[in-house]
Amino acid sequence: MRALPASALVVCGLIASACGGTGTGGAAAGQAAPATSAEQTAEQTPSEQTPAKQSPPDAKPMEGKVVVIDPGHNGGNYRDPAAVNRKVNVLTKWKPCDTTGTQTNSGYTEAAFSFDVSKRLVKILESRGATVKLTRTSNDGVGPCITQRAAIGNKARADAAISIHGDGAAPANHGFHVIMPKKINGPVDKVVGASSRLGIDVRNAFAKGTGLPYSTYIGRNALDYRNDLGGLNLSTVPKIFIECGNMRNAAEAAKFQDPGFRQKIALALANGLQHYLET
Repeated sequence: MRALPASALVVCGLIASACGGTGTGGAAAGQAAPATSAEQTAEQTPSEQTPAKQSPPDAKPMEGKVVVIDPGHNGGNYRDPAAVNRKVNVLTKWKPCDTTGTQTNSGYTEAAFSFDVSKRLVKILESRGATVKLTRTSNDGVGPCITQRAAIGNKARADAAISIHGDGAAPANHGFHVIMPKKINGPVDKVVGASSRLGIDVRNAFAKGTGLPYSTYIGRNALDYRNDLGGLNLSTVPKIFIECGNMRNAAEAAKFQDPGFRQKIALALANGLQHYLET
């Protein structure tokens, strides 16, 4: 989700700062919060975690649960730099309303990737009985702003919310990581603990379901805690971001451009969300 300003899409090949975050080596990027009981659990490998409850084939294990899926960025953001670059208050700082996102060397955009994975995830979750809401329903529009994305989850009173991204780090970097909120004396504080549990469950399911490694360049054990993302700071429901991998890394870019692998990503995310909601 290292994004390029909308006005600079033509130089998308250059690495930009994360969608609403700092670049590799920045103050926020590699810092992890002090260990908590939830994070101690995070030190375990996915195979050591308690598996999700098994349900009969015709059961609806997520019946009654509300999930909000936030596909990062939007395919039309590059067309309206003024709207996208408008500054909004995320409580710890002022940031652009949104960004264009990154892309692979061959031009497959983060916005297209995140939207495709999200649509696949919707189908899986709905088949399991969940009520699902997307923060955007097409990939040819502009926005919504990061503040609006948080508000959609809050209004839905989601049991869990997830923002889906692909990163844009240096090509040698690889692996996925999950971003969770920190306390900021703001609305997110009451769900920081729940968000951490959600992040750990999704991380474990993602590693098991996709075979992708933990990030080699951000966080600890694929977990990163930040206080500068509006989508997290303004959330009153448990919410996480996932950087599914590095779109500038050739091997991971090839996987992300494979529809079969995007389906595998969606299934892994669904399993992580279900595990969290059942335990």
